[in-house]
Amino acid sequence: MNWLGDNMWAAWLALAVALAGAELLTLDLILIMLATGATAGMLTSFATDSVVAQVLVALGVAVGMLAVVRPSLARRMQGGPELALGNATLIGYRTVTLQAITATAPGQIKINGEVWTAKPYDDTLIIEPGRTVEVLEIRGATAYVHPLPELED
Repeated sequence: MNWLGDNMWAAWLALAVALAGAELLTLDLILIMLATGATAGMLTSFATDSVVAQVLVALGVAVGMLAVVRPSLARRMQGGPELALGNATLIGYRTVTLQAITATAPGQIKINGEVWTAKPYDDTLIIEPGRTVEVLEIRGATAYVHPLPELED
């Protein structure tokens, strides 16, 4: 027991390694935060022989990591790209108008081989046939489009 009292850092290090190894099995980011607390306990053992101070520092760091760091890491790791389903996959699609399109007289566009009713996203626009447009929104069975700028010669 005398060796452990003289080398408390080794016990903290062993605990930190064991917790970090167990984290590899769970991947829930809790045990790695506790391992960080154990590492802080190990560093404190170099400054003081007080086991109570070491435990308090280890607990404080572990709780702080769980409260502050883990939530943002969990969001970052578990969040992914937005999954577009259904008509949302058509947003950003570029196509050519088949008919003139105005706010009062919807026209038609072809998207992936299907003919869609289209209206201008900006009600004041008149989009001529053959103009390249981008789908900005889908409401029901109507695509709201905006013309893309054309380069002039």
